[in-house]
Amino acid sequence: MQPEDLPLAGTVVLDFSQFLAGPVAALRLADLGARVIKIERPGAGEIGRTLAFAGRSAAGDTLSFHAMNRNKEAVVADLKDPADLARVKDLVARADVVIENFRPGVMERIGLDYPSVRELNPALVYASASGYGDTGPWASRPGQDLLAQAVSGATWLAGADRPMTIGLSLADHLMSCHLAEGVTALLVRRARTGRGGRVETSLLEGMLDLQAMLLTRPEGADLPGASPQPATSAWTPSGIFATKDGYVALSGVSLGELAASLGEEELAGLAAAGGWEQHPGRVSELIAAALRRDTTASWLDALHPQGGPGGWITSVLTLEELLASPEFAALEMTQQVERSAPEPGGASVTLTTTRSPIRIDGEILRHRRGAPRLGEHGILRDGADPLEGWPA
Repeated sequence: MQPEDLPLAGTVVLDFSQFLAGPVAALRLADLGARVIKIERPGAGEIGRTLAFAGRSAAGDTLSFHAMNRNKEAVVADLKDPADLARVKDLVARADVVIENFRPGVMERIGLDYPSVRELNPALVYASASGYGDTGPWASRPGQDLLAQAVSGATWLAGADRPMTIGLSLADHLMSCHLAEGVTALLVRRARTGRGGRVETSLLEGMLDLQAMLLTRPEGADLPGASPQPATSAWTPSGIFATKDGYVALSGVSLGELAASLGEEELAGLAAAGGWEQHPGRVSELIAAALRRDTTASWLDALHPQGGPGGWITSVLTLEELLASPEFAALEMTQQVERSAPEPGGASVTLTTTRSPIRIDGEILRHRRGAPRLGEHGILRDGADPLEGWPA
């Protein structure tokens, strides 16, 4: 796909955000064709350049920074310096989108809050991400993925006897999707009406939205007993179970069909009596005991025969096993990006990372540009103007 054919081609995004949720929202817009310019402080840049997952880094920045900031430009500005701030405001006046994820009140103190910048650019789309919203007793708390997961109630849903996380930045990535969705919706409205607007969301709101099924109930009814969850759902047996040599996941199979396939008479009796919903613990025990008697491959053959009804059993793969599979190869989910050399004549660095998970007009979205070096596209106080002559 040619750059001009991407949906957000010609859109300028100023990315004031840092670490994960905000930068990934901006990345999603960049993958769709927007020109994203990071505004970073002098010296260290944004915190994500040095705050690493498991201490991993390459080419002077953390691997997580490379993953979240590919396909962007970067300029340096000191927002506490009046002259630099004036230059930034000049960029804001010519941009289409601003993304920020500072604590509530920070942008107001700087003079880059939405009411202020709307005076400069009434058509601007302004996106704000926070930990817990800008009102309420938690508004001033710093937003952090694990902490947001912990207070959301979701850590009790794994079926264990203690709260657990999944080991990924779930709240951050969810919020990035919601923020990018809000930006694109406001850009559509702007194309229709000429009016800009502000989109706001938070880590906690995204985690609560994820639990919509648990929070949906008749008026006045109590919440279902959701802490902790049994290994089977309320409507069909589901969960992850050990086999003789690994694990399988079950979902969406009727109890009667499963009992027959497993040859479990007690399970069949519970299914026939229609009373198994009152005994989910016993159902789980019977399924677990049966599946431990044979290997994963045997159960896949027995419970999901070729050409038969499927979709309710699969093996549980490690990430390494998935990467070695033909299914992963078919998705073409990774791409190579190039980090420019730090000085003329130096060597660039090539990294493998993920691509955008969506396709446009049947085309996979790939971009060769890696994450920018700090100030790679200019230092504003030195006269750099990344929007000079834009659009060409």
